[in-house]
Amino acid sequence: MEVLLSSDKISDCVISLADEIISKTARGDKIAVIGVRSRGEILAKRLADALTHKFKTKIPCGTLDITLYRDDINNPQSESQPLVRTTEIGFDIDDKIIILVDDVLYTGRSTRAAMDALIDLGRPKAIRLAVLVERAGREFPIQADFASLKIDLPADKTVQVNFVESDGKDRVIVI
Repeated sequence: MEVLLSSDKISDCVISLADEIISKTARGDKIAVIGVRSRGEILAKRLADALTHKFKTKIPCGTLDITLYRDDINNPQSESQPLVRTTEIGFDIDDKIIILVDDVLYTGRSTRAAMDALIDLGRPKAIRLAVLVERAGREFPIQADFASLKIDLPADKTVQVNFVESDGKDRVIVI
């Protein structure tokens, strides 16, 4: 096990992501943050709080469940049925710049599913992708607009993101 990011580094990464988003957002643009369940949801809440603090105005934050949009949902090789949870977006996404947040970007499949789900909910002005870790190995032509850490790992390695809210501690490790 290799630790890529410690708790302190993750906090720094959230602030850096917020700063980068602010630097690339025009004055007057309406933005909202939406996290992909489950770890993207936690990161999105932290990012929305940082943006709210920096913009000095409340940045809307929501959660997107992509289970039914995944391309592996009907995979006969799967031993269990996926757990479908709720999408919680308490605001209109039309004409807003949506900062779509996930913990790790690897193949691009989850991001593709998330964009499909978002477009079914409305017509955002733009969708920008923010991730904690951008890993090489894309299977779809998708890239992060904002990424804290970019890495290239062998296919047999996994990036695991832990957050105190779900796992008891903040860290990013390779297993």
